[in-house]
Amino acid sequence: MTDTGFAISDSLRAHITEWRRELTALRRLSPRTVEAYMRDLDQFLAFLSGHIGGTVDMADLKEVRAADLRAFFAARRAGGTGSRSLARGLSGLKSFFTFLERKGIMALEALSVIRTPKRPQTLPKALTVSEAKATIDTTHELEDRPWIAARDAAVLALCYGAGLRISEALAITRPDLDTQSLRVTGKGNKVRLVPLIAPVRKAISAYLKLCPFALDPSQPIFRGARGGPLSPRIVQYRAEQLRSALGLPPSATPHALRHSFATHLLGKGGDLRSIQELLGHASLSTTQIYTHADTEHLLDVYRKAHPRG
Repeated sequence: MTDTGFAISDSLRAHITEWRRELTALRRLSPRTVEAYMRDLDQFLAFLSGHIGGTVDMADLKEVRAADLRAFFAARRAGGTGSRSLARGLSGLKSFFTFLERKGIMALEALSVIRTPKRPQTLPKALTVSEAKATIDTTHELEDRPWIAARDAAVLALCYGAGLRISEALAITRPDLDTQSLRVTGKGNKVRLVPLIAPVRKAISAYLKLCPFALDPSQPIFRGARGGPLSPRIVQYRAEQLRSALGLPPSATPHALRHSFATHLLGKGGDLRSIQELLGHASLSTTQIYTHADTEHLLDVYRKAHPRG
């Protein structure tokens, strides 16, 4: 019996244990992701156990059809599970059956015809211009060590002034910097050039002058307190302090500064294609979400300001 009260065969249990070990030790997925995958597989096996009326073994898995999978996900949706969780559940099942196929145990073609549930588009929560500026400027008031204050301000300036992801900002090396532009390596190792506006250049220059460590040209310029690569968590913690100091909502994260960069450009007349290039989006459809965000902002202004609003 499993923890959830349904029966599985010893051979299936052994394969699940080996799969979990692979997720943890070889693929190094986070504990939360591993636990989520295990829960999703448990839910599917419980559904299958109820469907066949008994213990689930490897032979039962081989007989799973697309209709069974659709019925399982339909039941979960009817139970209130959202699209995001359903998509993760499908990902977990695919991971398990891919593991079985790679081991030469079995292949499940039915999974290949199941489409990932569409996730509802969520509007980016951008900061106002004054909030974004205050987030960067206030950094110096929260840190006694000038070089660390300059470092954190420079990273946040890159998020807002150049639209960078935290990972992209923390990967910048000396050769990536130019007087007028910045070479950014984004998702999929795709390289793009982003203009460096004066305030961002000034913030980076201030940090480089104060940084106490010798910076190897091949290493990222942003360093931790002991000289190692700067952790994204340190930047996120700084953002938490800034939210508290400025009274900003929990949505005011470093990534929200990137959203603000795109939203404010669009609000000032920037075209979507250019914003797509600056953000490093592979598809224009990803960038188009900002048109909805800007429309929502305009409607909010209209409702508050128009006499008939």
